[in-house]
Amino acid sequence: MKKLAVHINIDSDLYLKDPESSELGKTIVSQSILMINDLGFEKFTFKKLGERIGSNESSIYRYFSNKHMLLIYLITWYWHWVEYRLVFATNAMPTALQQLKEAINILTRKVSVDDTFSYIDEVSLFQIIIAESNKAYHTKNVDDENAKGYFKAYKSVVERVSEMVINVNASFQFPNMLVSTVIEGAHQQRFFGEHLPALTDVEIGKDNIVNFYTAMVFKTIQS
Repeated sequence: MKKLAVHINIDSDLYLKDPESSELGKTIVSQSILMINDLGFEKFTFKKLGERIGSNESSIYRYFSNKHMLLIYLITWYWHWVEYRLVFATNAMPTALQQLKEAINILTRKVSVDDTFSYIDEVSLFQIIIAESNKAYHTKNVDDENAKGYFKAYKSVVERVSEMVINVNASFQFPNMLVSTVIEGAHQQRFFGEHLPALTDVEIGKDNIVNFYTAMVFKTIQS
């Protein structure tokens, strides 16, 4: 069976040249994911990336003005991908309750590789989201960047799932707060599970994070 062709559109304000327009651009994206996950965002540089891919540092600057913009690009790609999965998984579900339960599952479970996008390592990108994504918006320029729409992919996911919450309970007053708490909390619990296990109840072989946030959401909106 022929695979469904899926293209994730990223706002052109986030890059100087579309990385998907060339093999070099795709290599810059794919290798930057691996390097940021391996080194951490602070130690990652375009010089090191250029050495990794065998290209001049200046060639990377043709695609991204700096590594901050590259990080925002990667985070934006991730949230567009999450929204694609949300739509694909919930579109045919007959009830709002089923849709919301599946949405929580997608937002809180571990990520696996999606063969639809061959040059992106979604597992490594997920690790970046957990460990590094707050560095994209915990900055002095966040208000200006938000006004430019840099974070609209993330906000679109929150809005979509918030609508599911309202569809289950139209009188619930805090859908955006609830959904963003689930997302950020699940990421924090994943981080604790890997590095500070005494702060969580993650257990190998169990979906405790998924189970906890599913129970929390439904108890909260149905109380």
